[in-house]
Amino acid sequence: MDWLILLLLLLLAAWAVWTYNRCIRLRNQVAEAWAGIDVQLQRRYDLVPSLVATVKGYMRHESGVLERVAHLRGHPELQVGQRADEESVLSRSIGRLFALAEDYPELKASEGFRQLHASLVEIEEQLQYARRYYNGSVRDNNNLVEGFPSLLIARLFRFPLAEFFEIELASQRSVPQVGPALGAAPDTP
Repeated sequence: MDWLILLLLLLLAAWAVWTYNRCIRLRNQVAEAWAGIDVQLQRRYDLVPSLVATVKGYMRHESGVLERVAHLRGHPELQVGQRADEESVLSRSIGRLFALAEDYPELKASEGFRQLHASLVEIEEQLQYARRYYNGSVRDNNNLVEGFPSLLIARLFRFPLAEFFEIELASQRSVPQVGPALGAAPDTP
């Protein structure tokens, strides 16, 4: 009977060590995934001043975008949710630059502008991949930290939940509304 209790205690200890190591692995995976997002955001920050410089001769709306980039570069310690909000504001500003560029055909036809636009789209695609990987890591981490019985080990060693990262990207466009406007009466023959 003593050997059965000893075996159960040994199994419990082995499970606790295995669960602890999984928590560590997932916490490190979340940190690594966040580093991937940070790299893509830095690439985007590096591109924005060139984009603004290209557009500068055509419009005067660029100062707010540069201020936003400077603010974000100067505050890498922002929490995930705060960073997502700030990045979405930057994305909307960049999107407005591209929308305003539509009014300037010679700018739109400029090779430099087209290359910058293509670079931004490529960076934002990479940012989307990094965001998906990060959010998948967060999901796995949070499932382990909140799931029973692993939550016993996670709480004992204070493994926190991680926060998802949602961001609006400048290269994403809202789908135009097709059909009658809301509240408008349908056409009758």
